[in-house]
Amino acid sequence: MTTLLYTHESSLGHHTPPGHPERPDRIRAIEDVLRNGDFSALKREIAERVNPEAVKRVHAAAYFDAIHDAVPPEGRLARIDADTSLSHGSWEPILRGAGGATHAVDQVMAGHARNAFVAMRPPGHHAETATAMGFCFFNNAAIAARHAQAKHGAERVAIVDFDVHHGNGSQEIFWSDPSVMYCSTHQMPLYPGTGARSERGAHDTIVNAPLSAGDGGREFREAFDHAILPRLDSFHPDLIVISAGFDAHARDPLANLNLLEPDYAWVTQKLMQIADKHAEGRVVSVLEGGYDLEGLAKSVAAHVGALMKG
Repeated sequence: MTTLLYTHESSLGHHTPPGHPERPDRIRAIEDVLRNGDFSALKREIAERVNPEAVKRVHAAAYFDAIHDAVPPEGRLARIDADTSLSHGSWEPILRGAGGATHAVDQVMAGHARNAFVAMRPPGHHAETATAMGFCFFNNAAIAARHAQAKHGAERVAIVDFDVHHGNGSQEIFWSDPSVMYCSTHQMPLYPGTGARSERGAHDTIVNAPLSAGDGGREFREAFDHAILPRLDSFHPDLIVISAGFDAHARDPLANLNLLEPDYAWVTQKLMQIADKHAEGRVVSVLEGGYDLEGLAKSVAAHVGALMKG
């Protein structure tokens, strides 16, 4: 079955301060690599704007309005915190990043596609219920999970996050929800300072498998094999949402893990096996981090290539 790719040119209009790692060139690098003939079978879709109600299942209504109202005039930046800024062109890709995620869920849950990758920025997994941080405003993975439950009757959704930074927002949103499992590998200690193994949620549905600086593919695969994949298997998810951050790559400037492209292909294949067993193969992947352009492009190619192979 088809793999869907969701993009929109508005991702290039979200501007950050000079020298900021979360920059439009990230999307250009992904677009360039996915033009390769190996990806000609991808079904390419435009990421539409999200229905605000889908966002408000995850984020407070007042927070939704506050982000909208904080968007500055042309030529200015509105700083949310030391790392996180809005530009005049930010609102459109924020809406379309969440919209791509929900529309991907619609297509995958309806059986029109096997899986999907949403290549939009800004990322989302640090965004908490009412707090923007870590380059993130709306938590696209969380919005996708809630949308699957509200619109498609999914009883159990798993979010699997292999970004090098812990998804504190996803953990906070689902801490007390037994119907959503959040699993994460990430470097510790590192921003945002959460993600210890002892953080397990109110219903033991938070699974953190932190890695140490210098760890590479062997330690990453062991974390999945021993800590994450067995828990996913026992959870029996109806859908797997991937928070696909590629900043654990050895080339990435923001952390100190040493993953390579085969590691991303491997973990994608493993997650698809769990999805085949419990979720009729349904996987929706959303872009998170990845700040070295070469490492990002090659890692996305490995990830999407694995999705396409089914």
